[in-house]
Amino acid sequence: MKKIFYLLMIISLASCCKNKNEGTHEEKKDSIVVDPNNLNVSILIDLSDRIDPGTNPNPTMQYFQRDTEYIKAIEKGFSSHIKSKKIITYDDQMQVFFNPEPSDPKINDFTKSLKVSFNKNTPRDYFDSVDKKYSQLPLNIYQSAIKDGKYVGSDIWEFFKNKVNDYCIKQDKRNILFILTDGYMYHENTRFEEKKDNKQRTSYLTTKLIKANNLTASDFKEVIEKNGYGFVKANEDLSNLEVIVLGINPEKGNPFEEGVIKEYWENWFKDMKIKKYQIKSADLPSNLEPVILKIITGK
Repeated sequence: MKKIFYLLMIISLASCCKNKNEGTHEEKKDSIVVDPNNLNVSILIDLSDRIDPGTNPNPTMQYFQRDTEYIKAIEKGFSSHIKSKKIITYDDQMQVFFNPEPSDPKINDFTKSLKVSFNKNTPRDYFDSVDKKYSQLPLNIYQSAIKDGKYVGSDIWEFFKNKVNDYCIKQDKRNILFILTDGYMYHENTRFEEKKDNKQRTSYLTTKLIKANNLTASDFKEVIEKNGYGFVKANEDLSNLEVIVLGINPEKGNPFEEGVIKEYWENWFKDMKIKKYQIKSADLPSNLEPVILKIITGK
């Protein structure tokens, strides 16, 4: 009888210890510590015909050239931030995305080379390698896309729906996504409308839609609110992602077009619980570089 009693006691203690350890494991898994000094920077590039110097020329500075300078500024801010830390704390990464991927294999190879990461074992001369890559490869990407002439567009809505969580968000880092686009959103594979709860949402935004919705006067915000115009929500909760849109470039003819574009994007970000975001026009890189550096480094 005593042997049975002792055996039951041992089984009971073992079970308690197991449950205790499992609980500790669960707590550890759920308690991810975010270090704002560790950066995860992503760049999503819109390779639509907006970059075509023939279709959208700008004598001051072509838009594809502005993009490449924006990218250099992003890399400069990223590297400056890392250099300000102690080597033992290095745990940062940066990458470039397109959606969909270009058909040109050379562009995809360039993209792979632009995926860089730093850790405590990274040699100091790696910074020079990254600087060189980001000074040369982005221009090669744009030149290849322009030469190819088959502008596949950019499915930004689908990227936020199906890819942003996996590609751009690390739970223990400060996540920043830069989007280089003119602000219009359209892709033939993701074009739909959704009407419910007195809201008229779309997965796209074109100058034709802006005109059709009568968003051509100073009361465009009231019209948007009254009719529930905007983008269809693509994600439920992106509160751990910061988004910076660079290159807003409205078509001429409607003085309120830029305001409409920014209103669409702002409302979309709010719907997806994005707390930190900025939307900047296609200004000269010399004007935007200080803004980009401040966003990344906080200085």
